[in-house]
Amino acid sequence: MAKIEDFMNLDIRVGTIIEAKPFVKATKPAYQLQIDFGEKIGIKNSSAQITDKYSCDALLGKQILAIVNLPPKQIADFMSEVLVLGTYSDGGVVLITPDSLVKNGDKLG
Repeated sequence: MAKIEDFMNLDIRVGTIIEAKPFVKATKPAYQLQIDFGEKIGIKNSSAQITDKYSCDALLGKQILAIVNLPPKQIADFMSEVLVLGTYSDGGVVLITPDSLVKNGDKLG
């Protein structure tokens, strides 16, 4: 069982996707994302396997939740700096998003 401290150690923030493009060198279909987490955290990169439910155009401007304090992960020639959060559902991953516009960098708590 996880403890509440385990959850509290995760820094989960809201960011806005400002760039999305196909990740052609990825083993599984994915996008390379640039996400704006506001002034304090800045713009971070992420590789996300979300091609089943989202097009690049549909992702632009979308606010998402991501864990911003995990170690970066090298995927092919790309450094993924944050983990975008979603649920596995029939037909692919569904992103976790706020239900109204909030400030980039807002923390889940």
